[in-house]
Amino acid sequence: MANALTIQEQIETYIASQPEPKRSDMQALHHLILQLMPGCQVWFLDGKNGENKTVSNPNIGYGLYTIRYADGKTREFYQIGMSVNTSGISVYVLGIEDKTYLAKAYGEKLGKASISGYCIKFKSLNDINMDVLESVIRYGVGVTSKK
Repeated sequence: MANALTIQEQIETYIASQPEPKRSDMQALHHLILQLMPGCQVWFLDGKNGENKTVSNPNIGYGLYTIRYADGKTREFYQIGMSVNTSGISVYVLGIEDKTYLAKAYGEKLGKASISGYCIKFKSLNDINMDVLESVIRYGVGVTSKK
């Protein structure tokens, strides 16, 4: 039986499988997040559930955050994530309680992107201000690190 791919190999394969310009943008984002979060835990979720059915886009995660559910249960998850969507790239910033904060704080400065509670979607890195995206990621890491 073949050895399972390491998380790093899964991430490299996922990024390499993307068409340009998504591939280069994902690679650049991957390196940026690793620079902002040196030594962080890195995740790769293939988007499949326990029955091996695809339930979401594959995604790469960075950092460690404990999600607390209303029933008291907890789950370890990533702080910052990214994935490819049909029109471009999504960046996830988890652990923000105010679901309007990202849009209010960064929306006008970020560029051509749509921002929901914890997700920023954009077509390409050329469409957004990278310094502002870096600030969003730093903010997200800070929020979940304090919990």
